[in-house]
Amino acid sequence: MVGFAKMGWRSSDNNKSSKTGDDINKMGILSFETAKIMSRLLCLYKSLSKSEISNLKTEMKSGGVSYLNSKDEGFLLSLACAERLEDLDKAAAAVARLGHKCSDFGLNRFDLVYTDLKLGIIDFGKLEYGSKDIEKRVFKMEKLINATSGLYAALENLAELEVSERKMKQWKERKASGQLQKVNLDMFNQKIEQQRKQVRQFREKSLWNQTFDKSVGHMARIVCIIYARICVVFGPYIPILPSLSLRNMRSSQQKEILKFQPENCLIEPIREQIISRSGPIPMTSKPTLVRFYSRKSIFFLCEDEGFGADKLAKNNRVFHAAGPLTVGGAGLALRYANVITLVEKYLNPSESVDLNSRENLYQMLPGNLKITVRSKLSKNLKCMDEDESLAEGWRDALNQIMEWLAPMAHNTINWQLERSLEKTKFDIKPSVLLLQTLHYSDKEKTEAAIADILVGLSCICKCENRQWSES
Repeated sequence: MVGFAKMGWRSSDNNKSSKTGDDINKMGILSFETAKIMSRLLCLYKSLSKSEISNLKTEMKSGGVSYLNSKDEGFLLSLACAERLEDLDKAAAAVARLGHKCSDFGLNRFDLVYTDLKLGIIDFGKLEYGSKDIEKRVFKMEKLINATSGLYAALENLAELEVSERKMKQWKERKASGQLQKVNLDMFNQKIEQQRKQVRQFREKSLWNQTFDKSVGHMARIVCIIYARICVVFGPYIPILPSLSLRNMRSSQQKEILKFQPENCLIEPIREQIISRSGPIPMTSKPTLVRFYSRKSIFFLCEDEGFGADKLAKNNRVFHAAGPLTVGGAGLALRYANVITLVEKYLNPSESVDLNSRENLYQMLPGNLKITVRSKLSKNLKCMDEDESLAEGWRDALNQIMEWLAPMAHNTINWQLERSLEKTKFDIKPSVLLLQTLHYSDKEKTEAAIADILVGLSCICKCENRQWSES
C-alpha cells in the first residue's frame, strides 16, 4: 500500500526553501487542463456537503422525481452514488495521468493509491471532510482555478490584440502615417503592453507557475477526501462500499456516520453485489450496467475490461443504465425537455404562437405521441365548443402539471449543457444528477403528461383567440 506519507503531500507544502527539479518543472500550458480537472473535483466536493445532500433528498420527494422516476429513496440514492462515483473515477484517472509527470512516487503512481483507497486499505481516519485543513486546501484550489481562468481569458484577449497589431503594422507599411495615426498607434501599443503585463501577473498567480507535484498533490488528496465522504453519505444504502471503522475516526466523523446509518449500525463489509432496481428500470437490464465498485471491478469496468483511463473513457455506465421503457433509454430525454420548455414559454399570454411555431413544436414529437395528441385534441376542442369555461380549468391543470414537470425538463437541459461544456468551463458549483432529469423517467407517464400539456395549450390558445388550431 502506498500511504499518505509516501505521497509527498506534506513535503510539497512545507519544503519551500529547498531548490529541486520540482521548482523548474512547472505546469505551463497543461495548467488549463489541470484547472478543469480541479474544478470537476471541487464540484464533486461541494455536492457532498450537508446542505447539498439535504437538498437532494428533498428533491427526490418532489412530484416530478417521485412520479416519473421512483419513490424508492434507497434506489434513487444508489443512482446518485453511482453517478458521483463514476464522475470521481473519471477525475481520478485524469489526476493519475498528470501524476506521471511528478517526481514523487506516490503521485507518479496515483492509480495504485486510488486502488488501495477503493479496496479500503487506506485509513479513512485521515480523510475528514470539511476539516480546517481541507477547507484551506479547497480555498487555495479555488484561487488557483480563478487565476488560471483569468489567465485563459487574458491570453485570448492578447491573441486578438496581437492579430490587430500585425494588421496595423501591415497597414502602416502601405500608408504614410500622420500625426493622428501616430497617436492612435501609440495608444494601441500601450494597450497591448498592459495586456502582456496582465498575462504575466496571472501566470505568476495561476497553475501555470505551479509544479506538477504540488498541483497533483492538492488534487490527489481531494480525490481521497471525496471518496471517503461518498462512503459516509451513501454507505448505509450501498453496502458494497468499503466499511468504515469508527475506532480510528474523530468524533465529528463518527457523528456524521451515525447520522446517516439506519439504526446506528456499522456499514457491512465489502461484498460483491448488484444494486436492487425499482421504478422504470426493468429487471431485464444487463446486470453489469448498474454496477458499483467491487474487488473485481474498479472504475465501473467489467472484469474482462481491465483497469485504466483508456477503458474508463469508453464507459458511461450510469447513463446507459436507463432501460428501454425509460425516456433516456429511448433517446428522447433532451427532445422531450425542449418540448416541455417550449410549452412553458407559450403558456405566457403575451407570447405569440404563430403557425410556424406550432408546426415546429408538433414536428418535435415522435409518431406515437403525435397520434395521441391529435386524438385527445379532437375530443377536447369539440367539448370546448359546447363549454368555453373548460379553458380556465385547463389553465389550472397545466399550471399544476408544469409545477413538477418543468423543473425536470430544465434539469435535463442543464445536465446536457454541463457535459457539453465540461471541456471548456472552470465552474465549481455542484452539477445536476441524472435522477433529477427525465433520463430515468417512465416513458409512458412522461408522454401522457406531455400530451396533456399540449392539448391544454391548444385549448387555452383557442379560447384566447391566439393562433392555434387542429391540424
